[in-house]
Amino acid sequence: MIVLKIGGDIFKRGLSENLASDIRRVFEEDRLVIVHGGGDEVTEVAEKLGKKQIFITSPEGIRSRYTDEETVEIYAMVMAGRVNKAIVKWLIGNNIPAVGVSGIDGALIVANRKKKLLIVDERGRKRIIDGGFTGKISRVNTKLLEVLINNGFLPVVSPIAIGEENEYLNVDSDRAAGQISGALRANKIIFLTDVPGVLLGEEYIKRVSLSEAKEILPRIGSGMDKKVIASIEALEAGVKEAIIACGFVENPVTSALSGLNGTVITAE
Repeated sequence: MIVLKIGGDIFKRGLSENLASDIRRVFEEDRLVIVHGGGDEVTEVAEKLGKKQIFITSPEGIRSRYTDEETVEIYAMVMAGRVNKAIVKWLIGNNIPAVGVSGIDGALIVANRKKKLLIVDERGRKRIIDGGFTGKISRVNTKLLEVLINNGFLPVVSPIAIGEENEYLNVDSDRAAGQISGALRANKIIFLTDVPGVLLGEEYIKRVSLSEAKEILPRIGSGMDKKVIASIEALEAGVKEAIIACGFVENPVTSALSGLNGTVITAE
């Protein structure tokens, strides 16, 4: 079992035939689930609708979208609609039997709504603000995915969670992919992004262990830090390898699986 996370940058720059052919090769040989991002699309549509997007930073330096009620409605519309269906259409056009689902469907991704958020403002001061409609994933129900996989389909998951109080919640797409991979007991998770892997200093690192990944996490830049956190969570849930790789090389998925593309984080 392999979980493949397709980052929003891959979607934004265009889904290529090279990537589709590579996904088809992997799908023909193994069980596969795709989770996608698409935050830039959410921002673009929201601002066209006149809803300015606000981004906040945690004390750990992790940047995220502030999600009020209007924003979470737009987030659900874009992620489960525009982005998810564009990916499904692209896969079906390349003879891959894809089915699009969201974390809402079958209560696939359930999360706890964050009541308060601790942020660092523009002046560097820590403040507590209302949590809005951001969630922390509490459980993943894999039954729907297993039904699809066992019947020969490729599930494509948009990372929207359903809250314990039955509300839409925005959850980080990388961490959603990590949690899904753990719940499915996947062997590997691949994060396809727009860079060659994890940059440490001036070098892209090829291979690190789980313990080393935890050590270097504070030195990793914004954006990539979420992928490393998601990798750590996946490995701690039983996944054997997490690979952060570039989606714009020839055969990006199979080259990542072969250790030729990206940074491999191993459980040992």
